[in-house]
Amino acid sequence: MTSTSNPHATGDQLREQVRTRYAEAAGAVTSGATNTELNDALQATGDGGGDGTTSCCGGGDVVVDESFGAVLYSDDDQRDLPAETVAASLGCGNPTAVADLRAGERVLDLGSGGGIDVLLSARRVGPTGFVHGVDMTDEMLELARANAAKAGATNVEFLRGTIEDVPLTDASVDVVISNCVINLSVDKPRVISEMHRVLVPGGRIGISDVVAEDHLTPEDRAERGSYVGCIAGALSRTEYVDALTAAGFVDAEVDFTHEAVSGMHGAIIRATKPTKATA
Repeated sequence: MTSTSNPHATGDQLREQVRTRYAEAAGAVTSGATNTELNDALQATGDGGGDGTTSCCGGGDVVVDESFGAVLYSDDDQRDLPAETVAASLGCGNPTAVADLRAGERVLDLGSGGGIDVLLSARRVGPTGFVHGVDMTDEMLELARANAAKAGATNVEFLRGTIEDVPLTDASVDVVISNCVINLSVDKPRVISEMHRVLVPGGRIGISDVVAEDHLTPEDRAERGSYVGCIAGALSRTEYVDALTAAGFVDAEVDFTHEAVSGMHGAIIRATKPTKATA
């Protein structure tokens, strides 16, 4: 896989670097790579960030296949999923578990990749529920649709789009999930605003992401890893809570789960859209 890091890249360049990286990951999975092999290949490539890793949510001395990806899903979760779905998992958590999904709910997965969280959500919401996956990478969308067909999932759809401009109508879903993707956005306030827009009143988010401790400056984060490696672009805990509050969410919380690199953690982010508009 090619190296995709440039500390002086523009927003459009960063987005293209992310798209290219995930297109290559989808191609590797289609060619038969396992989740461990994919993470190892991403690590071995090097990203110019000084830490020798490009795997999402990886950096420094972290061992990616022990802290990220498919290992974060239980055997029960992985059972009956297509091998390609598991292999394409590059996230930093299991948002389908933290979102406490219920039968009949409508769910949106931002940055759905190979589709693991969409397919697991589809199981949880059952035939009366529905799950939308949004991704900007054609190769990942093709892989996800093939995985859904293999799994026999009929209550899912995968849409091409960016997480900053979600192709769904206002108040159309009950829950928004995402797995180690929002840190890759070049316009995080827009992403959070879009989550608020598509949620019904009383709807909620259950997100896994990489989050920095408050004392780390943006420069500190950039020293710890690249943007496409899910490190340099991460928000701090206070920045995350403030952004959610500014968008209109309530009960925002960020809970660290495991350290990705020094001072930066895999985290669970939860918040709720109020049932009534507040002044």
